[in-house]
Amino acid sequence: MNYAFMSFSCPEATFDEMLAMAAQYGYDGIEPRAGGNHNHAVELEASADQRSSLREKAADAGIAICCLAAGARFADPVSRDAQVAEALRYIDLAADIGAPALRVFGGQIPAGMSRETAIDGLVDAFTRLADRAGEQGVVVCLETHDDWCNPQDVAIVLERMDHPVMGVNWDVIHPLRKEGWTLADSYGIVRPWVRHVHIHDVFLAADRLDYQAFGTGDVDHKQVLKLLRSDGYAGYLSGEWIDWEPPDVHLPREIATIRGYEREIA
Repeated sequence: MNYAFMSFSCPEATFDEMLAMAAQYGYDGIEPRAGGNHNHAVELEASADQRSSLREKAADAGIAICCLAAGARFADPVSRDAQVAEALRYIDLAADIGAPALRVFGGQIPAGMSRETAIDGLVDAFTRLADRAGEQGVVVCLETHDDWCNPQDVAIVLERMDHPVMGVNWDVIHPLRKEGWTLADSYGIVRPWVRHVHIHDVFLAADRLDYQAFGTGDVDHKQVLKLLRSDGYAGYLSGEWIDWEPPDVHLPREIATIRGYEREIA
């Protein structure tokens, strides 16, 4: 398995510092969150020279920029055109820095809108992204998040698209925590499209998102690994820990635990 962490773990870190932490703690990749006021400078405003430099630095460090995380969301027709225009620019940024995937959201469904209409809206948005993504060699990954935590809803969008540039970012906890799915059933629905995975541990009954160290919450990450391994998953599992412990506390501990799980199930 390949492991990464999102820049939420270290929002004050520069890009160079993120790469150094990944190398120090044994991660294979990093996932910058663009548009989040983080200090890595992987942003739409980066010049061509800056983008080339970011790509070269990652290659020289032997650390992959496994995914670029963006906040684009498409369910609301009022903002959809602007969100599509921004996502097109993020596709270009991902390609320029060597990231093979772009994470996006479905977004909150406006009051009074039916699920069917929202699905039509996402299909429309992703259809407008598909050609650029194909040209740039970037897979656009819809996360199981917000109003799209039910894997069946996500699968309908992907089935309608039926396009190789569209994938799923399987955030393992949201279908469990918000929709009551099991890991196996959730994965079973989205498995044909999983191109990126977000991992973290929580108590599923909690009223708010409190992160727990792997193995101390309710999410069985050994099963996550078994499910992915059964399909020969070759992508990344990226730790998403927002406003949690200092990176020098949780980054080495969490990867040590998940790699230990991997050895146990080998």
